[in-house]
Amino acid sequence: MRSEGFGVLESVELVVAALAAGAAAGTRETASTAVKDAYAGVKTLALRTLRRGGSVPPAVVAAVESDVIAPGDLETALTAADAGADEELVAAALKVLELTDPAGTQAGKYRVLLHGNKGVQIGDHNTQTNTFG
Repeated sequence: MRSEGFGVLESVELVVAALAAGAAAGTRETASTAVKDAYAGVKTLALRTLRRGGSVPPAVVAAVESDVIAPGDLETALTAADAGADEELVAAALKVLELTDPAGTQAGKYRVLLHGNKGVQIGDHNTQTNTFG
């Protein structure tokens, strides 16, 4: 992941970073309800995407279910499942990172690079109208 140098993250890397941050923060007793809820949401969406992928190793799914994030295996599985194209998952991942690392978010640490997507919104309080032909 390129998050350390504040470079642009690929959308799958963003999801992996959010799952790792959420697993670290969201499972603690001291985590806020907002963090726990956001992590639960991104975890649910990631598991849906992984299961839909079909060829994802069961061990990767089990690890995510158990809040054990192995970034390399998870990134490979999410890429194979085309998670980067799942706008809802990417938006949920951003929300987790906003809550678990507000300073990094403000500094642009989690800028996202999407490929071939249409109608993507990232951020809060957006309004969007799409017309695709």
